[in-house]
Amino acid sequence: MEADSRFAEFVAERGDALLRYGYVLAGNPHDAADLVQEALLKLRAAWPRVRLKENPESYARTTMARLHVAAWRLRRREQPAWDLPERAHHDALPSGDEQAMWRALAGLPRRQRAVLVLRYYEQLSDAEIAGVLGISRETVRSQASRALDKLRAAVPEGNGSGRGPRSGERAAARTGRVR
Repeated sequence: MEADSRFAEFVAERGDALLRYGYVLAGNPHDAADLVQEALLKLRAAWPRVRLKENPESYARTTMARLHVAAWRLRRREQPAWDLPERAHHDALPSGDEQAMWRALAGLPRRQRAVLVLRYYEQLSDAEIAGVLGISRETVRSQASRALDKLRAAVPEGNGSGRGPRSGERAAARTGRVR
């Protein structure tokens, strides 16, 4: 019973953070909730092992990222179409540039979006992202590069600096000074 109460405490404490992570990863609240639910089911099954050896939240986040990519692989050829409600409801965003960024991020292929979320939201290294997603470091880099190119092309340059995340990364790579 103590393990059950510790698991319930973990879910109560970290559930909202996992849901936010799922939203950024999946791009919509419904898929985010599904990711969290599936990850928590897997975490519950592994709870006796995970709570003693590992960080349970890290386990859940890694599981969510893998589930997200697995769903992409299964539905690789499908293009789901969301029926828009008659009256759309959007949380207030400060600017049109941010709205354009969210739309562009949501329009990226799943793997590219997962790489960007893990790199910029979770602040993982390329090697860590490769481990989480089960792909090579080179694939991480190419997916990130393609995703950033798509975001730069999709978002107007009215955001102040005109530069996207880690835009100096390419200049450093060209001069041989890679992080």
